[in-house]
Amino acid sequence: MKAKIHPTYYPDAKVTCASCGTTWTTGSTKKEIRVDICSNCHPFFTGESQRILDIEGQVDRFYKKLTARQTYVEQQKVKEELKGSPERPIEELGISARAIDSLKKAGIENFGQFLEKLNGGNEAALAIAGFGQASLTAAKKKLRSLGYEIPAAAA
Repeated sequence: MKAKIHPTYYPDAKVTCASCGTTWTTGSTKKEIRVDICSNCHPFFTGESQRILDIEGQVDRFYKKLTARQTYVEQQKVKEELKGSPERPIEELGISARAIDSLKKAGIENFGQFLEKLNGGNEAALAIAGFGQASLTAAKKKLRSLGYEIPAAAA
């Protein structure tokens, strides 16, 4: 072994924690060591969940996802309750915006009112200004796919 190339070893080096002030001795090549955090004050070792740091907003992102999921589930419940209901808004019919506007101008706001209009036959629905044959066919298709009964006069 070469002489004078190795650092001096201190068997009683003093280690001090800057967070909690705890000190202990260990062997090192430095006489005094300062650390930012030690096993006495680190949340992983102490088990204190209050001291866990929210790094990069992970907790906030989790709660945001949780809130979005709850909102989605509530919306699905409302949709399920409205399924088959005559009170379902006419916008959910899935026809053109022009056709929906003409139905609204005629006072038809929901599926039940549109089905009542169809009781008078296809001619009654086609008599609405701006509501044509293509819109009527698309509306009847959508109503059948959603499980609504189309009146015999309009079938």
